[in-house]
Amino acid sequence: MPDGTSVDYDGLIPNNVGLNDDSRVRKALETWHPGYIDWWRDMGPDGFQEALVYLRTAVSVDATGWAKFGFVRMPEYKWGILLAPAVEERRIPFGRHKGEPAWQEVPGEYRAMLRRLLVIQGDTEPASVEQQRHLGATAPSLYDLRNLFQVNVEEGRHLWAMVYLLQKYFGADGREEAEELLRRRSGDADAPRMLGAFNEATPDWLSFFMFTTFTDRDGKMQLEALAQSGFDPLSRTCRFMLTEEAHHMFVGESGVGRIIARTCQAMKAAGLEDAADVAAVRRLGVIDLPLIQRKINLHCSLTLDLFGSEISTNAANAFNASLKGRFREARLNDDHVLLNDTYPVLRLVGGAIARQDVPALSALNMRLRDDFLDDVAAGVGRWNNVIERSGIAYRLHLPHVAFNRKIGEFAGARFDPAGQPLSADEWGAREAALLPSSADGEFLASLMRPVQEPGVFASWIAPPRIGIDNKPGDFEYVKIHE
Repeated sequence: MPDGTSVDYDGLIPNNVGLNDDSRVRKALETWHPGYIDWWRDMGPDGFQEALVYLRTAVSVDATGWAKFGFVRMPEYKWGILLAPAVEERRIPFGRHKGEPAWQEVPGEYRAMLRRLLVIQGDTEPASVEQQRHLGATAPSLYDLRNLFQVNVEEGRHLWAMVYLLQKYFGADGREEAEELLRRRSGDADAPRMLGAFNEATPDWLSFFMFTTFTDRDGKMQLEALAQSGFDPLSRTCRFMLTEEAHHMFVGESGVGRIIARTCQAMKAAGLEDAADVAAVRRLGVIDLPLIQRKINLHCSLTLDLFGSEISTNAANAFNASLKGRFREARLNDDHVLLNDTYPVLRLVGGAIARQDVPALSALNMRLRDDFLDDVAAGVGRWNNVIERSGIAYRLHLPHVAFNRKIGEFAGARFDPAGQPLSADEWGAREAALLPSSADGEFLASLMRPVQEPGVFASWIAPPRIGIDNKPGDFEYVKIHE
């Protein structure tokens, strides 16, 4: 497999994996390509397929700069197969095979387990595009519209990344799985996406920014864990995907930050100091901070479910097989085998939350979830800095891990965001104050009006500090009518 950093654009499928010398895989991917384009036109951004969008496209995978910017219609975007440069004489960093040379082919005994990991990761990529396909109609600016589309095309490329691995290393089984990835649909009653959070609606831009803050950060954690894999093509694939995933989280975190900044600015201009005076704040045409907190509660809890059960045999098996490691494995100070280690897990014991030490191999989902919470807490801290600088007395918080859970130790249990148990009656009385309500949805829908004039932003969101590719504030990022 080539280890160069340049990308070959001569064929139908841009790549740096030598597809021209692999006629079987090239033919399989070229056969899959029309179905992908059909899926994109059916389920990709609705109403903007012919618009010229200022997108970045990979031309190199080296660390010094890998993208060029230019206008392109999304169905003509150069999706492709891009792997990070090979690490010479790379060794497996964890698990049963720690210290062995990294695998360039799939070990036979791990074939089914690895295929499952690829399919689950691959299924999330088109799902998010499907969830977001109607958002273009209500974009608060051309800047935000372009960022949405950049996220969408890169999620599409991440699908290509997983499909390549399936097609190249799993033969007929891989081809069948690749077709299934195009058949499933987010929220479909008969053929839904595999993970619950990817079947939820994304009805408004606050939801989109929360999704890219929280759920794409889960994606970062999963990709970081897979980037440690002893299967080297998967490791290289995920290492490059992480460079794109970072932009998705930036879109989300900065988007929420800009909403908060605009809300605080409007409150100060109107002489409003009390964030709890929701009616007065909403009359200003901005999004109140308590609603932002409820959205945090929802999206954080949905994302926590994506990590699976706190105690997991599947996670233990994947680590022990050297297929999926931990977040930043090389920085961890242990033996990277974990046969004799423990890790603290929160469990529901007799209706109360208890911390118990369990075998570290079984608690890998919990550890990855803890890393996620540390990572996202820093982003919430930056949002609080915006509020604090404005002089408004309000703070945002992450909910307790037991709040609103559908999977794991706390599935179906009733706890408030502070981790205090609630009776059924108490939950019923407080739910509307803890999670977004239908009235909240109607209010957000009332704000979602498209702004398509260059340099102009909706009333509820502040402009960014810096334009994309350092473009001026009135740059026309999406040419809708050309």
